[in-house]
Amino acid sequence: MVPEQNDLTESSVWLQLESLAREEGSLHLSDFFVQELGRCAHFCLESDGLLVDLSKQRVSSHARDLLVSLADERGLDRWREALFAGAEVNCTENRSAKHWLLRDPSDQAAEIHGQLEIMDSIVSRVLEGQWRGVLGDAITDVVNVGVGGSELGPLMAAFALHSTPLAEGEVRPSLHFASSMDGSQISQVLQELNPRTTLVLVSSKSFTTVDTLHNANTARSWMARALGLEMDNEAMLRCHFIGISAQPDKMTAWGIPSTNQLQFWDWVGGRYSLWSAIGLPIALTVGMHGFRELLAGAHDMDLHFRQRPWHENIPVMLALVDVWNINFLDIRARAVLPYDGRLKYLPAYLEQLEMESNGKSVSRNGDPVDYHTCPVIWGEVGPNAQHAFFQLLHQGTQPVACEFLMTARRYTESAHSGAAVELEGQHALSNANCLAQSRLLAFGEQALDSTLALPAYKRYRGNQPSTTLVLDELSPRTLGSLLAMYEHKVFAQAVIWGINPFDQWGVEMGKVIATDMLAVLADPDGAHEVDDSSLSLARHIACKQATQ
Repeated sequence: MVPEQNDLTESSVWLQLESLAREEGSLHLSDFFVQELGRCAHFCLESDGLLVDLSKQRVSSHARDLLVSLADERGLDRWREALFAGAEVNCTENRSAKHWLLRDPSDQAAEIHGQLEIMDSIVSRVLEGQWRGVLGDAITDVVNVGVGGSELGPLMAAFALHSTPLAEGEVRPSLHFASSMDGSQISQVLQELNPRTTLVLVSSKSFTTVDTLHNANTARSWMARALGLEMDNEAMLRCHFIGISAQPDKMTAWGIPSTNQLQFWDWVGGRYSLWSAIGLPIALTVGMHGFRELLAGAHDMDLHFRQRPWHENIPVMLALVDVWNINFLDIRARAVLPYDGRLKYLPAYLEQLEMESNGKSVSRNGDPVDYHTCPVIWGEVGPNAQHAFFQLLHQGTQPVACEFLMTARRYTESAHSGAAVELEGQHALSNANCLAQSRLLAFGEQALDSTLALPAYKRYRGNQPSTTLVLDELSPRTLGSLLAMYEHKVFAQAVIWGINPFDQWGVEMGKVIATDMLAVLADPDGAHEVDDSSLSLARHIACKQATQ
C-alpha cells in the first residue's frame, strides 16, 4: 500500500496555497480574464466527447500549478497505481475497489464478461418478447426494487438514455423504481401494473437490505395473490423475479432460482455498481450493445485518468479546483445544473457518489481532520432551477460553486425528425440560457449594458465560480465517460484529503438504532433507554394510531 502522508495543512505546498488565496482573495473573476489573456484556452480540457471549461473558476495559473504540486506531494500517482493494481485501497473494510474492472475489455475480466453474457441473454429475451410470465404473457413492465446505489445509478442512466434507438424487433419495457421503505412507492407502482406482464428485479449487494427486502416481499405477495398462487410457487418466481446480488446463497434462500441470479462482487461499492449487473435496467433501456458502449465510454475515461499528466487530466483538475474552492476560498456548496432534461437525475446520483464517498471527518490513519472535505452537493435541471434557487446564486449571501452541463448536439434521432426544427430551437434556447447564467454569475453587471443604472435590489455582483461541461451528444458512450470522470474525481479528492472514499460507516448505525426503535414504537410506555424527544414522538404516533 501507499504510505500515509504527513499532516496535510502543514505541508509546504498547502501553506503556499493559503498565502496565494489571501493574495488573490480580493480579485474579481473578471480580473482573471484581464490578467490572463486567452484564459479559456489555458483552462479548457477535452477528451472522449467531453469539453470541460474551468476558466470561470476563481483560480489563477499560479494556483493551478501549486494544486498540481499538491497532487504530487500527496502521492496521487502512487495511489492511482494502487487503485488499478487491485490493492486494498478501502482500508477500513480491507478491500480493493475494482469497479474500473467492470468495464475492462481485457482477458483479466473474464469472470465479469461471463456475467455480461448472462445479462445479454436476459435482455435479449425481454426486448424480443421471448421472456414470458407464468401465464404465457410477454413482459411489458419491469420493476427495479433496490435502494441507494442499486437505484440511483440505474434510474439516472436509464432515464438519460431512454431515447437511444434499439435494434430492429426490440421493444423496451416500461421501467419503474421502488426504493422507499414506507411502501408508498411500491404500492403506487403495483397498483398500475398487470402482474401477468410484470418482471421484478430485486437488487441488493448484501441481499439483507431491509428497505429492499420489504419491498420485494410486498411485490411477491401482490404477484401471488393476483395470480392465485402460493408465495413460493416455483414457476411464478422463475417467470417474474430476477435477483442481483453479491450473495447468491441469500438470493436462493429468498426463492430466486439460480437461473435468474445475476452476481457481482464485494469489491464493487454500491455507488460504483451501475457498471455491473446492477445496471440491468440500463441494459433493458438501451440494449446490450448500448450497455457495452456505456462500459466502453467509462473505460475510455479510465485510460485518460491513468495516462494523462495532471494538467491535462480532467478528473484530477476537477478535483483540484474543488479542493481550491473548499479549502482555500471557503466555498463549501456546489450546485449541479444540467441544461438537458435527460440528466434530470444526475444531481441525486452525484449527491450519493460524492457525499457518501468523501463526507468524512477522519483520515485513513484514524485521526480527526482539521480541514473541510466534501462540499454539500445539490442541484436541479437548469431551466427549472432558474425558477427555484437561482435567486440565491445571483444575489444571496452564500458563495456557491456551480457546475453547468450541456449538450452540443440534440434531437438527431430519427424519432424526432418530424419536429426536429422546433425541438432544435428549444435546444438552442436551453444552451443560450446555460451560457447566459454562467456568464452573469461570473461577471455580474459587467455582462450587462454599461449604461444601465440599477437600484440596489437589481444589482449583480457576480464572482460566483462555475465549471461548464459540454458533451458532444448524450449517448451511452459519452455518459459512460462522464460518470467515470466523476468517480475518478472523487478518488483524487480523497487522496488529497487523506480519507477513504470507499466506505460509508456514517449510514450504518442509524439502521441499527432503527431496529431498536421498532420496539419503542410498538410499546412506547415500556422500559426503554431512549431520549425524551424520541420517546415523546413515539407516544404521539401511538396516540394518533389508537384514535384512527
